Amino acid sequence: MNFDLRLPIGLLFSIFGLVLTVFGALSDKAIYEKSLGININLIWGLVQLTFGALMLFLALRANKNP
Repeated sequence: MNFDLRLPIGLLFSIFGLVLTVFGALSDKAIYEKSLGININLIWGLVQLTFGALMLFLALRANKNP
């Protein structure tokens, strides 16, 4: 059985990161006034998207090497 857990983890984090990044980029700036103007949704969305892309890259690279 050849199951690589990095593939579903990468997909999950990439999808959630993409949703959070889009929400952070398109949301109203007024909701971030309570957090000193820091758009935490955009920042963590990009972090999750980067981590998901890294997991997908590692999973696909492992599948190419026998």
